[in-house]
Amino acid sequence: MHFFIDKNQLIDAIQHVNKAVSTKTTIPILTGIKFDLASDGLVLTGSDSDISIQVFVPITKNDQEIVKVIKPGKIVLPAKYIVDIVKKLPGSEIEFSLVDTFSVLIRSASTEFKLNGYDPEEYPELPQIEEDQVLTINSDLLKSMIRQTIFAVSTLENRPILTGVLWKLNQGKLSFVSTDSHRLSMREANVEENGLTFDNVVVPGKTLQELTKILEDDSIPVHIVVTDNQILVKMENVLFYSRLLDGTYPDISRIIPEKGKTVMTVTKQSLLDAIERAALIAKNDKTNIVKLSILEELLLEITSNSPEVGKVTEHIKVNQLDGEALKISFNAKYTLEALKAMDSQEIKIEFTGALSPFVLKPTDHDRILHLILPVRTF
Repeated sequence: MHFFIDKNQLIDAIQHVNKAVSTKTTIPILTGIKFDLASDGLVLTGSDSDISIQVFVPITKNDQEIVKVIKPGKIVLPAKYIVDIVKKLPGSEIEFSLVDTFSVLIRSASTEFKLNGYDPEEYPELPQIEEDQVLTINSDLLKSMIRQTIFAVSTLENRPILTGVLWKLNQGKLSFVSTDSHRLSMREANVEENGLTFDNVVVPGKTLQELTKILEDDSIPVHIVVTDNQILVKMENVLFYSRLLDGTYPDISRIIPEKGKTVMTVTKQSLLDAIERAALIAKNDKTNIVKLSILEELLLEITSNSPEVGKVTEHIKVNQLDGEALKISFNAKYTLEALKAMDSQEIKIEFTGALSPFVLKPTDHDRILHLILPVRTF
């Protein structure tokens, strides 16, 4: 193996695949990044068995030479060293050449490293996925849907299925759902499904966190292939594989109230700012409790009280109110995360009682829904 490569292009590729490399694996070769050089370019692969990322660096890009292939070959290099070495090399071009069976000489400008690697034949093969049916979605929409739901996944392993986001596709409607049993988030979008449907596809939260770091913030098409136990996300020159979580996701349809007894609309930013200020007093409490009271004359009172710290009271105007007066307590962190994930300036909140879950929705569309369980304080 012998080649030259543009430093910046290699840094971008290596940072992507390194997201899938685990330092805690019991399989030593999975602590490395696989370099596979062919006549048409370089393929880099990183994997921890659950997530695998593969990036293709072509010979040319935008009529600029990126990789100059002298002799094809393969090697697996330890990620903890190769990532930092590439970043620190002084020149704009890097030369790699295989000098021993599993050792590589790395040169750039006046600097030279010799790095020992692993046998590439021992590196696990990536899953072979049949691409009969493919879902196509714009990168920025997929990234937005993940961002607006992932914060509500469970971080506890006692119910592993809740550590993922449920994906469903039916009649052109794609929906993402997450819950940790204290709050729930749902995001829907209309997509071109081409006859494709799936249900109970649960993608691990860890997978989605890493995927958002790779997805572009523009309308570039992304292709998604779903199987019984794997998902493949195909981007430009990037393949992202992940296992799916086993088990059946709970039926959330029975949790969401059909209609609220008290419904109000409020400017999102004013409510968010008020709760953030109230949370300054509540943050020493494990449950971050903030109280909300609907007063007369379209007035909302937000309070928080801590015997050790003090008390805060704030009033904000409600844009519209229908229904009976109400007092309710809730976790400030959960509510703030839901509000920050909403993309509308005005929101609707529907209450069904002081001890029943309440729902937050945008007023200008029905694609987002957040549900939060109240906290009993009286």
